[in-house]
Amino acid sequence: MTDERKKPVEVSIIIPCYNEENTITLLLEAIYKQNYPKEKIEVVIADSLSEDGTLLKIQEFAMSHQDLQIRVIDNPKRTIPAAVNAAVEYAEGEFIVRMDAHSVPEADYIRHSIALLKEGKAQNVGGIWEIEPGAPTCMAAAIARAAAHPLGAGDASYRIKGTSSYVDTVPFGAFRRQDFLELGKFNEKMLANEDYEFNTRLRKAGGKIWMDNRIRSTYFARKSIGALAKQYWRYGYWKFKMLKEFPESIRWRQALPPLFTLYLIILCLLSFFNQIAFIILITTLGFYLFVLVAASIYESIRRKNACYLLMPLAFMTMHITWGSGFLYSIFR
Repeated sequence: MTDERKKPVEVSIIIPCYNEENTITLLLEAIYKQNYPKEKIEVVIADSLSEDGTLLKIQEFAMSHQDLQIRVIDNPKRTIPAAVNAAVEYAEGEFIVRMDAHSVPEADYIRHSIALLKEGKAQNVGGIWEIEPGAPTCMAAAIARAAAHPLGAGDASYRIKGTSSYVDTVPFGAFRRQDFLELGKFNEKMLANEDYEFNTRLRKAGGKIWMDNRIRSTYFARKSIGALAKQYWRYGYWKFKMLKEFPESIRWRQALPPLFTLYLIILCLLSFFNQIAFIILITTLGFYLFVLVAASIYESIRRKNACYLLMPLAFMTMHITWGSGFLYSIFR
């Protein structure tokens, strides 16, 4: 992990990282197993001053796999967009493949990504998430399944394993370094949704984004309802900040949670003074819970996993915290 540069590389894999001692080795092993020439790859990890054993894990892996160039740089700003920007500025490859410390790419991830970029398929290419539990618990299993279900993901193709097509965004992404720099890099004021904001600017500049279902990675979902709530609150909060700049980019899956949350808040307030409003509120909640429970029972039976009976908790957390974060961002 010294700063000595070896021969010029073609592909720079960049990884924002903070306290990822439980998953960083899995990611590095997956990168090492890529069916792409190692001499053409460098790994640049932008670490946000991790306080656990992350750096030790990286150092141990680098020492035992010296045929893979691994570099670690500090990210004192400790945000994801700042980490990505710093890593891209440091990177030497013509192509950038962004990865996440919570993910494990399949062996042909880089090969397919670079091939699509070279043939000019799009300016940003990405693939599908195989969402897995972040812990060996029933709640974690339910969260992972809910995150890949249309009730939790809407029409996001990369979550529900859609067909290859042009899309509005992809997870992580791969692009030419020069394109990224010319578009102004990530907006460091966006502490979430920074990739969606970047992709919106890319599309407005005439670029295209391609989601290819041959590009696959395993993504580990949040472990608990509390962690999920924090994640989706941030998503909702920063989604409104992004939409202030690009209101035309909103999609129905993004509008429904805040509208539904606002609808429930209004009905709750009116219910103190109006019996009809109370009846409408109870009816709405009853139907909502019926849909969530029915979907969970179906998934539990179809996939033979009783843990999925907990999916309503995950669905409600996603919907309400995302919507609440969005509304809070408006009023703040």
